[in-house]
Amino acid sequence: MKQGYTIVVFAILLWGIGSVVASAQVAFNIRYYDKRIYYVSDAPIYVQVTITNNSPVPFRFKLADERAFSIDFDVRTMTNRTLEPAAILIRKRSLQQVYFREISVESGESFSFVEDIRNYADFQQSGAFIVQAKMYPELYRDAGGIPGVRPLESNRLSLSIRPPAIPGPDGLPVEMDVETNAVLVREKLPPDEVVRYLLTARQKSQWEKFFLYLDLEAMLARDAVRQRQWLAESEEGRRRMVARYRMEIQKATVNDDIVNIPIEFQIERTTYNEMEGAVTVQEKFRIGTITERKRYTYHLHRKDDIWTIMDYSVNNLGTE
Repeated sequence: MKQGYTIVVFAILLWGIGSVVASAQVAFNIRYYDKRIYYVSDAPIYVQVTITNNSPVPFRFKLADERAFSIDFDVRTMTNRTLEPAAILIRKRSLQQVYFREISVESGESFSFVEDIRNYADFQQSGAFIVQAKMYPELYRDAGGIPGVRPLESNRLSLSIRPPAIPGPDGLPVEMDVETNAVLVREKLPPDEVVRYLLTARQKSQWEKFFLYLDLEAMLARDAVRQRQWLAESEEGRRRMVARYRMEIQKATVNDDIVNIPIEFQIERTTYNEMEGAVTVQEKFRIGTITERKRYTYHLHRKDDIWTIMDYSVNNLGTE
């Protein structure tokens, strides 16, 4: 019995040593998933977390279903003051049961996922901040419980939070161009140029520009359930619906085919009259090792001399 116990303990020690060796050669990096201008609001600040195994052996760690038990974000002001944890983080970490899965990252491979920093830090004021992440291979609440297993520390990101955005004529915040810091204004572009603007913005992951010529209210009305809800809402409620719908599109939980990123596109045909127009575009998407072709037809309408996209349809053309 004593010999069996010794073997088990020795195996655990070997596993721990292997983890320490692997951890020393594991790169833990963070970057902005969709870099944009951030304001003091509840809009997400998405960061992509990537674990890259540069060691010759597999790197294994526990990934909790509730990511707050696997990762943490240290957000500090320029005077080195740590921001208070977000209320939702405190609630999550009060859970008694933690469900997780074992992840094995082979040598030379990477593993990534996306997190919202606002779920970890409470941003009450605008300002400049420094962000660093920590990943706990043996879960957050067990940190330090296993000798030699230390959290992985990421690179640091600079983060600028601006005061609340200026509301526009429709009550929604005015969008800013990330590249120039200038206010984005709809211009009197013809229908084909509006579509080109949208697709180019998507290729560059410029969400502000992507949404600039989308008529989200008209797109909402395509769904009968949403339309009934829209009619029943107050003016404030409708603004919240539009903001929520925009976020759902950005997360690809609705209208996911319009946010697919084309590797290339070609405008095939443009037709329009005084008030309505349609632009047909062939778009190509990389899916693994194959290229998928689709034909999109964007429907636009004109209001106050500005063309905006109000609907679209998609046809699959096969692969190449």
